[in-house]
Amino acid sequence: MRCPDTVCGLGIHAVNRESPQFDMIALLGRRDSPTDAVEDYCRILGRALNEYGRELALAWVRWPEVGWIRALRELWWKSRDWKNRWVLVQFTALSWSQRGFPFSFLAVLGILRSRRARIAVIFHDPMPYPVLRPIHHLRRWAQRFVMRASYRCADKSILTVPLDRVFWLTGNSPKASFIPVGANLKPIQKLANRNGGPGALKTAAVFGITGGGSIPKEIEDIAFAVTQAASRLERVRLITLGRGSREAQAQFRQALTGSSVEFVSLGILPAEEVSKTLAEADVLLFARGPLSTQKGSAIAGIACGLPLVAYSGPQTGPPITEAGVRLAPVGDREALATALIEVLTDQELRQSLRDRSELAHQRYFSWSVIAARFLQVLNHV
Repeated sequence: MRCPDTVCGLGIHAVNRESPQFDMIALLGRRDSPTDAVEDYCRILGRALNEYGRELALAWVRWPEVGWIRALRELWWKSRDWKNRWVLVQFTALSWSQRGFPFSFLAVLGILRSRRARIAVIFHDPMPYPVLRPIHHLRRWAQRFVMRASYRCADKSILTVPLDRVFWLTGNSPKASFIPVGANLKPIQKLANRNGGPGALKTAAVFGITGGGSIPKEIEDIAFAVTQAASRLERVRLITLGRGSREAQAQFRQALTGSSVEFVSLGILPAEEVSKTLAEADVLLFARGPLSTQKGSAIAGIACGLPLVAYSGPQTGPPITEAGVRLAPVGDREALATALIEVLTDQELRQSLRDRSELAHQRYFSWSVIAARFLQVLNHV
């Protein structure tokens, strides 16, 4: 039974849609290309907040175009009217540094503090980047230092993974709150019991490819899983879409050589086409590292009511595990293939997982719930 003083199971105090309006600013750093997930996040969050009578304006620190000195000067003048207004500062290391050493981000927070703005830092990547070379130890230290200093400077810190999974937070972190990301698309639910016949085409969708290297392990793992599924089913199709999918097309074809898998690469599509493509699939296959609540491409599958077959890791836990997921230990592609085969061969299981994904989206990952959670957090300083 739903508790009357919560919103969709998250323990969020209900937000009064008639309460007084206050303006907020989302402050962003360098734009990403060809798509910018952080900008999309802010725009969709703004539309959701507008349903509660709030307004969210977007602003940028233009350091890639004009350099840091001029960009900070522009921010100083731009923020002259931001006293007592909430500024939601979007943090990823590469948004504020070309090489992932984001020390200048602290200067941005210093200007906002001097303007007496209310600062909420949104940590989209709350974990430092992994260590692959000796220089990465220094970069990891720099990112951890900046995130800890940002937490101390801000009035609120919002993290996209549960707080107990963030090692640089202390045990008592009263200014930190967990809010998962939502899908940067309009959800379309799959029709129940479609493609259920034993000889029907079964489609696994992959939304976003990391890339890098000649044939990255990510591509090898996906190809292995769908090839194993094709050995058990009459017809299996792999559809890749989103960022990196076009660039990885030749690598996928090479990895799938000799298999019966039907392969389609769609590249970057409008949000409406992404929703339609995902909704028509049977499963979302996620091998971009461990599944977590900061993975927008995985949340997109949940929003479209898909079962997820994914890797698990230290950041994998509730509420994303309440969706229709089948997990394999990270790097264990045999277990990943086994989970994919189970989902594609069992129609009742697929339907059960779809139902769980739809319910999890309603409870945790819809933008209405996310916006309500923001207002609850920002109203309790």
